[in-house]
Amino acid sequence: MISGVHAMLYSRAADQVRAFFRDVLEVSAIDVGGGWLIFKLPPAEMGVHPTEETPHAELYFMCDDLAAVMATLDAKGIAYSPAREADWGVAIGVEVAPGERIGIYQPRHPSPR
Repeated sequence: MISGVHAMLYSRAADQVRAFFRDVLEVSAIDVGGGWLIFKLPPAEMGVHPTEETPHAELYFMCDDLAAVMATLDAKGIAYSPAREADWGVAIGVEVAPGERIGIYQPRHPSPR
């Protein structure tokens, strides 16, 4: 029934965020006209968590070796938060534009991938 997911990020610095995904994370993309990039994403999974706060969505990229990702970010001069350990994995936060962050994590949980 479902053939894929099309995720949308809305940004006040869309060109900067697009450049971050293309140039820093090296996510391949196609230009569908006027610099509008559609990024190819790796296999995905989705969790639904309960909250008592305002409902929201978060974007995390998964990796197999967070230390290697951090070394790549270091080599490119990209700052990130200290690694945060949790039962489900280890994660960092990366600012892709002023005030706009994504997460990158190495999961420890079982995956349907």
